[in-house]
Amino acid sequence: MEAAGEAAAVPAEELRAAAAFVAPLRPEPAAAAAVVLPERLQRREAERQQGVERQRQKKEAQVVKEEQSEFFVAAFSREREAVEALLAAGPLEEAAARLQGLQKLLTESVRFLAPYELRQGQEAVARLQGDLAARRQQLQPKKKFAFRALKKEAAPGSEPRPAEPARPAAAEPAPCAGTAEGEPGGPPLCGFSGAENQELELGPAELLQRDVLLSQLRGCRVRLRGNANTVRVRDCRGCTVLCGPVSTSVMVDGCSDCVLVLACQQLRTHRTCDSRFYVQVTSRAVIEDCTKVFFAPYAWSYPGIERDFESSGLDRSRNNWNLVDDFDWLATDRPSPNWSLIPEQERISCWD
Repeated sequence: MEAAGEAAAVPAEELRAAAAFVAPLRPEPAAAAAVVLPERLQRREAERQQGVERQRQKKEAQVVKEEQSEFFVAAFSREREAVEALLAAGPLEEAAARLQGLQKLLTESVRFLAPYELRQGQEAVARLQGDLAARRQQLQPKKKFAFRALKKEAAPGSEPRPAEPARPAAAEPAPCAGTAEGEPGGPPLCGFSGAENQELELGPAELLQRDVLLSQLRGCRVRLRGNANTVRVRDCRGCTVLCGPVSTSVMVDGCSDCVLVLACQQLRTHRTCDSRFYVQVTSRAVIEDCTKVFFAPYAWSYPGIERDFESSGLDRSRNNWNLVDDFDWLATDRPSPNWSLIPEQERISCWD
């Protein structure tokens, strides 16, 4: 009996020893969880640190943007007051130069300005450009008064002298029916109005730093070869406008079925539809109350255009032709349905 008990006890001891040997080779579930848990916590901590860093960068960017906006508002207000003072009583050429600097300040600040700040700045510049054009009109020399020679009655019996052919009178600019936004009253200083189905052109000498108005044109092709100061295109239908570099702004208002090739610092388009724009613009183009307007990069050239770009001050390497702000479309997560880009295969490259 004792021998049998000892024989039975030996296998039990061996089994316990074997179990003790095998146990360390099998990690318990709690130990495995202790190994996995720190990795999960580390991953969460890394994600949290990344989120904190993103928030910090966003906050710093917001602070910088606010500081830039405050600097712009102060500088823009100071320059605007200087231009207004020069327009009231000062050399107009200096006022024009300061106004061009004001336009440049606005253009360079577009990337950090809020939409309402940008719109206020554009409206202020447009108003000053209108005031400058009005002042230039006021200072234009008036026609001198001259007495007309009275006809002498022919002596009795003498043959009457044949009348001299009348000389054609100088063409006067056609009056405009109403005025566009930012535009002074009265006839345009330079441009065309009321023409139909004509080829119209102005050269460098006629355009140099002048304010140009194209109004009420129908089916016309207009070439502006030179450096104008501003250009306004108003109430035109079925026209093609090819325009050289403009020092400041171009305003298009109330047009339809037109093709406009424009190079400028600022482009504003109102109440226009079914039109195509080929643009070189250093700021973001603005549209309002527009539908079916299309954009492509500037694609016109003529002899002397490089010289005109130099005199205009435009940077040829900077073109925001595909950046358009629609003031009627406030959604930021969906594109505006009122404008789009012209497909490459549909773009015009030869204009002659």
